[in-house]
Formats: sequence, C-alpha cells, structure tokens
Amino acid sequence: MTLPHGLTPEAARERAARAYDLDRKHVFHSWSAQKSLNPMVITAAQGCYVWDGDGNRLLDFSSQMVNTNIGHQHPKVVAAIQEQAATLCTIGPAYVNDARSEAARLIAERTPGELNRIFFTNGGADAVEHAVRMARLHTGRYKVLARYRSYHGGTETAINLTGDPRRWPNDHGNAGVVHFFGPFLYRSQFHAATEAEECERALRHLEQTIELEGPGTIAAVILESVPGTAGIMVPPAGYLAGVRELCDRYGIVFIADEVMAGFGRTGRWFAIDHFDVAPDLITFAKGVNSGYVPLGGVAIAPHIAATFDDRPYPGGLTYSGHPLATAAAVATITAMTEERIVENAADMGERILGPGLRELAERHPSVGEVRGLGVFWAVELVRDRATREPLAPYGGTSPAMTETVAAARAAGLLLFVNFNRLHVVPPCIVGEAEAKEGLAILDQALTVADGHTV
Repeated sequence: MTLPHGLTPEAARERAARAYDLDRKHVFHSWSAQKSLNPMVITAAQGCYVWDGDGNRLLDFSSQMVNTNIGHQHPKVVAAIQEQAATLCTIGPAYVNDARSEAARLIAERTPGELNRIFFTNGGADAVEHAVRMARLHTGRYKVLARYRSYHGGTETAINLTGDPRRWPNDHGNAGVVHFFGPFLYRSQFHAATEAEECERALRHLEQTIELEGPGTIAAVILESVPGTAGIMVPPAGYLAGVRELCDRYGIVFIADEVMAGFGRTGRWFAIDHFDVAPDLITFAKGVNSGYVPLGGVAIAPHIAATFDDRPYPGGLTYSGHPLATAAAVATITAMTEERIVENAADMGERILGPGLRELAERHPSVGEVRGLGVFWAVELVRDRATREPLAPYGGTSPAMTETVAAARAAGLLLFVNFNRLHVVPPCIVGEAEAKEGLAILDQALTVADGHTV
C-alpha cells in the first residue's frame, strides 16, 4: 500500500518520526504550554481525509482550522500554484499582477451589496486589524464594540476584540474595545424563551450599550456573521438586520467577520447572505483559497473606500496580494463555482448533517443542542440536560471531553474541539457517504460522553 504522495507506510513512518523529533526540539506552538504537547503528525492528505504519522487514515471533520473548504490537495488549485510559481513567484504590492487583479474581481463579484474594493492581507487577524483601522480613520472615532463568545484573531487589536478566554492574558483594558452579549438562546443572557425574544432583547442590549458608551465615540461594531470557534451560534432572524439599522442610525461602521464562515462554509458564499444584510466591511481569509497559501483581506464598501481617494491609507504589507496566494484564490473560487461546491455544502447540511446530528441528539443524553448551517455545525455536550451543565468548563477541558475526542480519533474521525463542544465542519466537498461515515463514528464516540452524564 502507498499513501497519496507515493510513500510506503514504512517510509512515511520514518519521515514522521524525524519530523516529530525535530518539531519537539525546535518548533514553538501557538496557544499551547510547550512542555506537555504531543502533537499529531500528518504525513499526507487528500480530499476529505488525512493520514497520521502511523499511516492511519482519518476523515477530516475539522477541515484543519475550518479552512480547507475545497478539501485537501485539490488538483486545480495545486496546478494553479505550480503554474504561478513558474511564471511569477512574488512581486511587491505596488505593482499590478494578473493573479491579484483577477482574485479581487472574483471576490468582489460575490460580496453582498457594493463591497467591490479588496485590500489583501496575509490572513484573517491582520484583515481584522486593517478593517478596524479603516473604520477608525473613516469615522474619526476610536471605540469598537465586539461580542462575548467570539474570536477575531491573535494580533494585538484582533485578540482584544476577541470574546473568549484567549483574550484574557493579552487584554490590558486599553485597546478601545467594549464587549457586549450577542444572541445565544441555549445559554441566553436575556432570559428569553424564544428566538424572537432573544433577538429583540439582544438588540435592545446592544443599543443600550451604544447609548451608555456614547454613540459619537464608537467607530465600529464587529461581529462574526455566524460565530465560529466560539460555538457556531446562528443568529436569529432579524438580528443582523437590526445591527445594520443601529449602525446606520448612529453613524457606526458595521464590520462582518467572515474569516471562518465565508466562502461556502454555511452553504452561501458569505454567511451574511443568509440574512440579506450588507455590512460596510467584510474580513475574509481561510476558505478564500482553502489555506493552500496564506491569504486574507478586507472587502470595502464605496463610502469607506472614498475616505482614501485623496488621503493615503496608512497601512500595507509586503505580501499583500501575493501572486501564489491570489492564484490559489482564483483557482479555488473558479473550482467552487464550476463544481457547485457551495451548493454541495448547503445540500449536505440540509439533507445529511443537520438531520443526522439532530437524530444523534435525540439518542444521546450528552448532547444538549446541535446547531449550524451548511457544513458548519456545533454539538454542545452537557453533563446534565436539565441544568445544561457543560461537559467541560468554559475556557477549559475535562477528562470526559478528552476521552470522547480520543474515541473518535481511534475510530478514524478528526474533530474540531472547543471547550465542551464538538464542531462538525468537514470540507465543503464532503459527499453523502463521507458525511454518513463521520456521523456513524461520532455516534460511537458520543457513547463515551454519555457515560459522564447524570
């Protein structure tokens, strides 16, 4: 047997052992205490599958960092990178190149409203940094409102905007960020009983926050259209439209963070398309080229872009619109269109993943709620359905979660995990057979979680 890259299992294991040894000696990992790490080695990947250092094949229901939307090693994207490398590997951002220009056109064609100017970055965090900078310069204000239970990136501004525990060691209270509660009916802060009540009360809370902070001091409201790592909480009908109305009323810039939810993940090109709302700025990354080469960006509405018609924009990056990254984006967006990959994500969510996860929830007492769209789902695990006590504490993990995830991996399923949640986020290309395979393995793993319920 050979792996997708042509190596025998024996050769792959030797390579994996060397890679692991060098990693532990020299690589400093993000978000981790270095001494206790035991990272998994990946030796190959193809489509919806990866192979670990022992040659085991695992169904990738994590899409790695929820970014390989088009799957691993898509031949059209690989070929585009190879062709671009042979033509023009790199060029400075001040010079026009066809890959960047075409990528900008393709992205602008798919953004909602008139967001037709694209500023390219290296990834999602610096896209957020620049979106906030644009909003502050456009309005002449400084404060930015962001929700609790959110993630916006690891750079200085982005991590302070973030509403999860990763912010805490980096937050000194001087970033000009004010946090508020977004809608999340399962763990409502507003004592709501229905989605309509949750929406109305969350909007009232946001408006009160604006009023108490001073509308004339607030540059932007930033929201993940559908929060990702924080829990895939799909906003209730009318919420994002209500945020849009509040921003218009008070002259505040509305930034939609689509870094994780964009480019097909929810079954639409952008998650905000589900809600018929056009923000002033959209941040994107991840799925724009499935992470094959680092790329992110900001899609900009005309009235924001016009601020810099005669006034230089004070920001840039050496690799803004890098040819290899934007060539990968062109190939990714083209393949997604031709192969109807966005439509496939919507179909898999509606026909297979959504019904399948709801069926699992009925049978497993450890499942408090499932929620999502497209190929973007969260399974909320609880110790007690009545009290909704989570299976792991907010900001931490537990033996129950560790055992559940280990059981899934032992059976051949790689999951995205955050606190007490399992995220079911396969590539947008996932087929019916692969989706059902993943659900069957998840069914087995949930029996482990059930053993920790009361």
